[in-house]
Amino acid sequence: MTVSHWQQAEQEEREVDFLVVGAGLAGCTAAYIAERAHKRDVVITDARDVALGASGRNAGFMISGLDTFYHRAIECYGHKTAREVWAMSERSFQLWRGFIENSPFDVPIDNCGSMLLAETEEEAKELELAARALDEDKIAIEYYSRDPLRRGYLAGIEQPLDAGVQPYLLVKSILAQGGAEFIPNNELYRLEQNGAYVRVYTRKVIFKAQYVMLCTNAYSPNIDAYFVGKVLPTRAQCLVTEPLEHIPVPYCGYSDYGYMYYRSTFDGRFLLGGGRQHFRDEEDDTVEDRLNPKVQAFLDDYLKKYFPDVEAPVAHRWSGIMGFSSDGLPLAGTLPGRSRIGFAVGFTGHGLALAGATAERAVDKLLNGASAGAVDACRFE
Repeated sequence: MTVSHWQQAEQEEREVDFLVVGAGLAGCTAAYIAERAHKRDVVITDARDVALGASGRNAGFMISGLDTFYHRAIECYGHKTAREVWAMSERSFQLWRGFIENSPFDVPIDNCGSMLLAETEEEAKELELAARALDEDKIAIEYYSRDPLRRGYLAGIEQPLDAGVQPYLLVKSILAQGGAEFIPNNELYRLEQNGAYVRVYTRKVIFKAQYVMLCTNAYSPNIDAYFVGKVLPTRAQCLVTEPLEHIPVPYCGYSDYGYMYYRSTFDGRFLLGGGRQHFRDEEDDTVEDRLNPKVQAFLDDYLKKYFPDVEAPVAHRWSGIMGFSSDGLPLAGTLPGRSRIGFAVGFTGHGLALAGATAERAVDKLLNGASAGAVDACRFE
């Protein structure tokens, strides 16, 4: 984003203690933690409004771990990191449930668990290996060698501690409980650290901040070149039907290696998302928020194939821009050479699993220099 010479005439200058850029799940959590745990005076700003990005456009799945099967995470990152990241999702869930319990308004949550399902024989074999790895680490699951839903899937893993939530209201609740000042509709266009403070140039205000926390996820490469190649914007597509008289799936369903996902909503509708894996040239590396007719047609066909009993018409379709990290792990850290600018980004479609714990670690690293562990961005150095 850029601002013209003429628009700069309306900008005011302000000194702030701790500025959070991004009012999504990670940003509102970081603000809450900085204010409550670290006693900082916090201001949040966003290019649009609270939870209007991926945080308010996802399916509301609180699914433990990363976006890969557990045994594959062990192979890719090592056993210690895989277990640590799983524990981070448990910590995030603890934070969300605490926010929901203390919310000033109702935030719907369904502790229904999740069901990871196989669509092919190859994926069924992967599920069995994942179940063995989870069992070995004494993580509570139930493995099914056949389709537990009787819908044409081949195997399943039930994770009973997972849940479905209303993500938009969850973020609004976190913002309300934190008490930080919020400045919406205020795009950031330049960022520079000058010694012991950071100048943050936004459409409405030029901030002089002691500390800055970037929680900008998919849009991070547009803010600083450091994120180019590390955070990759990726579009996702969803649809939701008119209300049904029955519940097709009593879980948060997840199949085709996580590329497909579905659940019942709190008002009795059926939500289906995914399909981008078949149209990567159009859905990867884009921040364009629009519907892709090809992906939506794929979702329509998928609905007919696996959920023929869902006969209600589609009521609404939408898209959202996720931030995928280049190695699949979130990034928490400070910008090289700019120790007062921190970040918590790159959740790879699992923000509800990892954004809370990542934001918590990112704030601690920014203010105290603590290691962010498995998600510390120093791994790229």
